[in-house]
Amino acid sequence: MSNVSYYAIKTIFFFKIKEFFSEYQHSIISPLVGIFIFFGIIIVLSDNFIFAQKNNYLQFVIPGFIIMIVMQTSYSNISENLITMKQIGSFNDYLISPISRIEILVAFMITNIFISLFLAIISLFFFSFFIELHSLNYFLFIYYLLLTSIIFSSIGSVVGFLFFTWDMQQAIFNFLIIPISLLSGTFFSYEVVHSKWIFLFKYNPFYLIVDSFRKSFDEIIQINYKFELYIIFFTLFFLLISIFIFKKGYKVIQ
Repeated sequence: MSNVSYYAIKTIFFFKIKEFFSEYQHSIISPLVGIFIFFGIIIVLSDNFIFAQKNNYLQFVIPGFIIMIVMQTSYSNISENLITMKQIGSFNDYLISPISRIEILVAFMITNIFISLFLAIISLFFFSFFIELHSLNYFLFIYYLLLTSIIFSSIGSVVGFLFFTWDMQQAIFNFLIIPISLLSGTFFSYEVVHSKWIFLFKYNPFYLIVDSFRKSFDEIIQINYKFELYIIFFTLFFLLISIFIFKKGYKVIQ
């Protein structure tokens, strides 16, 4: 552990955090506005059309909104950062510096986790005006957001490391990340799905994460340790893939 360059990791972390806050229009306001627009639509629907029990549905859907913003931000922030740096040539400065690619990955991952949790807490503060939070389990709240951020940061780091154009980054975002974030129980429970499609959700790790995160808002929590181990294994799987690709260095320079 003495060979780890903690100073380099700390330097990259603070530099990226400063960059994140300096571009607040894109990095903070834009994703939050998108989520709040979704929320406004749900409120209109619940007031006028389909939801008989408005408060119950808001209590159900708000955790989905929070974890959805973490999914999308975790992927977008790190993949956009890496591709931008590769296009302008600044990523080469990281590669020739006396730090390993794994340390670069760790610095970016820590930064991404911090940013995702920051946006989640801001969202939670806003949504606290609409639902009661007295039963929120803060440990599980942070725990599931942490796992979610690690998974999607790992996917984003692989995409940013392997590809050089926005086309591929946006294609994966539009055809993989958005469907996962919208269709993994964000707005619904698998109990309302037709029986022939339940298998797509019951053992879907993304759905299990969203469902478990939602339970952190409940006063009575029943933890299924088999599912918890499954989620942790799934998280480590994506993390190890990103570590392997960064260590191997495949196609890092075009």
